[in-house]
Amino acid sequence: MTTSRTNAANAVRARARMVEGLRAQGIRNERVLTAMNQIPRHLFVQEALASRAYEDTALPLGFQQTISQPFIVARMIELCGQGRELGKTLEVGAGCGYQAAVLSCMAQEVYAIERIRGLLERAKNNLRPLRLPNVRLKYADGSLGLPEAAPFDTIIVAAAAVQVSKIWLDQLAPGGRLVLPLGNTEQILVLIERQATGGFKETRYDAVRFVPLLTGTE
Repeated sequence: MTTSRTNAANAVRARARMVEGLRAQGIRNERVLTAMNQIPRHLFVQEALASRAYEDTALPLGFQQTISQPFIVARMIELCGQGRELGKTLEVGAGCGYQAAVLSCMAQEVYAIERIRGLLERAKNNLRPLRLPNVRLKYADGSLGLPEAAPFDTIIVAAAAVQVSKIWLDQLAPGGRLVLPLGNTEQILVLIERQATGGFKETRYDAVRFVPLLTGTE
């Protein structure tokens, strides 16, 4: 067996172990687990860290950013998808493109915004071999959402905000869900659901640790 075939087989086994670990930690949505098993996370991390790609830990991406640990990716998507379709989905903070790839397995359309141009180019390169027709990357300030594509059935924010932006709420479709880490030194994962009446229901879940949400582009 060639080295490349051996490496590919090892990655498949490592990915299966990661998924079993997610199941053991309480992820129950089989569609989420299938999506996590389908996307090769090692393609989205720096080559020097590829051997750690399937560990349940955040890893540095450069640009003072990280790729979220697999459990957090699965948890956020599970909260948004429980008992419903993700539909048209906005990801604020595309990073290396990994979560957008996972979302593509479940969502009708994925719009992923990244404010750091160098990181966006890396995400494009990472995603290109996967040929995902329903993922669109956008270089923009994620704190402003993406008004030209709104409203969204699902919004996932991959950086910690100190407060929930009214802009995001305005871009959320009726019945839509927004999940984000909220807080400064202490962060909590928050799910916000837009009610049919127009109001919002907020539910707080796990303590988390994300890089802070920054405005503007660079």
